[in-house]
Amino acid sequence: MFLKKEFLGNTIENYLIALGIFLALFFVIKIIKKSVLRRLKERFEASYFSKYNFLYKSINKFFVPAIYLGILYAIIEHMKLSEKTEKIVVTVYSVLITYFVVRFTVVIIKYLIERYFIQHDRESDHNRIQPLLGLVDLIIWSVGIIFLLDNFGFKVSAVVTGLGISGVAVALAAQAILGDLFSYFVLFFDKPFEVGDFINFEGQLGEIEKIGLKTTRIRALSGEQLIINNSRLTTATVHNFKRMEKRRVVLTIGVTYQTPHDKLKAIPGMVKEIITHHEPVQYDRGHFVSYGDFSLNFEFVYFILSPDMNIYLDIQQSINLELYKLFEQEGIEFAYPTQTLFVNQENNTISRNNQ
Repeated sequence: MFLKKEFLGNTIENYLIALGIFLALFFVIKIIKKSVLRRLKERFEASYFSKYNFLYKSINKFFVPAIYLGILYAIIEHMKLSEKTEKIVVTVYSVLITYFVVRFTVVIIKYLIERYFIQHDRESDHNRIQPLLGLVDLIIWSVGIIFLLDNFGFKVSAVVTGLGISGVAVALAAQAILGDLFSYFVLFFDKPFEVGDFINFEGQLGEIEKIGLKTTRIRALSGEQLIINNSRLTTATVHNFKRMEKRRVVLTIGVTYQTPHDKLKAIPGMVKEIITHHEPVQYDRGHFVSYGDFSLNFEFVYFILSPDMNIYLDIQQSINLELYKLFEQEGIEFAYPTQTLFVNQENNTISRNNQ
């Protein structure tokens, strides 16, 4: 009879029964999965969509395939297999189980990190830690592979010892790289700047584009991208304009020595009035501060309550133009470098007579 014929130690009837059981369980799991996902969606989608999304992906990518593999393994175990075939099946299943466990571990860690930063309103830190997640992946996958090799009978302890000795040599040879890596952790925890901040680094002005494990990338004002080692950023002085709450401005004005006293006395009040009617500006002080070589010098200090460079330049331009117009109307002259030569006429006359 056809169904009683044997193939690889099992009858065709056994293969068909095994296939039927697998297909029946496959469709049952499909129905249960849809029911469970629908309930999860109704419960979490409204307020915890990320949690629903995590559960949905976990069920689809990990739990359901794991159940299928478990059912298939149980069916195969009840069939007659040769020693070589059974060894191949065990090896394949060990690899698949390790793969799913490692992937699920990586997903859990990433999910927990994302949830932490979102719940604490620290999205900037969430963006900055992305390069570190790649290092976490590497570590978890390395541990998974070592565990798998150990199960296959390899002498992992000898390999790990060799890697440890090699690691010391590599660490000595890659001190600069490791220094940049540790500097990345300093930048991450200390947070002197973030992506999007406008900084001044050693005279270079630009916006932070990316903070990597080894280098930080800055988009300079002139358009090119600056790639700077993290270790340099942790040892240099960095001016962060993004965190500037207000900008201090010192305005120096020099007028000629021919300016009348009443005009000199009125200058601080006139300049103060021009400055204070601008917004957003906070006036601080204004004084006649010194007698210069060719000018009478006034100094005014005020704050622009915005870090924006364009706002600062617009206000400064407006104040300068209004000052020029007002001084022109009042007949007050701005000073510029001049030299006056006084000639003694008597000495000139005597000199000519002696000739």
